[in-house]
Amino acid sequence: MTYSRITGTGSYLPEKLLTNKDLEKIVDTTDTWIRERTGIKERHIAADTETTSDLAFHASRKAIEMAGISSSEIDMVILATTTADKIFPGTACLLQKQLDVHGCPAFDVQAVCTGFVYALSIADKFIRAGETRRVLVVGSETLSRILDWNDRSTCVLFGDGAGAVVLEADSEPGIMSTHLHADGSYEDLLHVPHGISIGYEQLKAGEAYVYMEGNAVFKMAVNKLGQLVDEALTANGISKSDIDWLVPHQANSRIIEATARKLRMSMERVIVTVAEHGNTSAASIPLALDIAVRDGRIKRGETLMLEAFGSGFTWGSVLLKF
Repeated sequence: MTYSRITGTGSYLPEKLLTNKDLEKIVDTTDTWIRERTGIKERHIAADTETTSDLAFHASRKAIEMAGISSSEIDMVILATTTADKIFPGTACLLQKQLDVHGCPAFDVQAVCTGFVYALSIADKFIRAGETRRVLVVGSETLSRILDWNDRSTCVLFGDGAGAVVLEADSEPGIMSTHLHADGSYEDLLHVPHGISIGYEQLKAGEAYVYMEGNAVFKMAVNKLGQLVDEALTANGISKSDIDWLVPHQANSRIIEATARKLRMSMERVIVTVAEHGNTSAASIPLALDIAVRDGRIKRGETLMLEAFGSGFTWGSVLLKF
């Protein structure tokens, strides 16, 4: 039987740093207020000339290098993003071009903060079906482009960045199970109200910004992420103590801590990087994963739970052996 396993990880953060102290000069907020409510200290902002595919390229090169393969050996590219370079073609195709990869399938996945989990699940299914052998799975965002920098409730939360993994066919289980969900009835709680088919005039005027009802999103996120824990454990017949590391979506330190309590897991076993880059949506899980792999915390053979919650609402998890 064919399984899929992560063989390489990579990440990239733009050079420009925007600290909480910097934001104090822009909006009515304070470093203390931001840190106490979100755990965020700073975030990275893409340069005017940097695109989502540029960020993805840097992260992808690192993942490919760790996997010990060449880019020509990639036979599928899946890129999760909310902030595509263009309306079309897909950002995955633009990344494919930068990597000098030709002919293999390349497509985008749009599930916002749960995008990387969705993309990893899709890649796993293709490999298990025997359709592909090596899939590059990327989460990349330039969220700073859709923020209202006068809205202190949202502009302090988000940042830009990218993370990537190489997923390869293996005879031993890597990804044990994936669990994906969505409920569009909550769309108004976290969304960008304007786009191509709705509010086109506002989009043309450059007024397509993130809107969020923070308290409602927080409550729903904690509830759904807790359910994901139980769902994944039951599906695999394992207990909470069998999980070595929780690698959650890096949205808010309070949400992460609430999920850890649900797992009865010490925060020492939770990968938390939100302080350094804020909420990078689809990029946040692969970013956190790569950081923890490269600093030696996560080791081969350990059991990881990846989980995310995002606009849609979407939510999902991946249970895997690294």
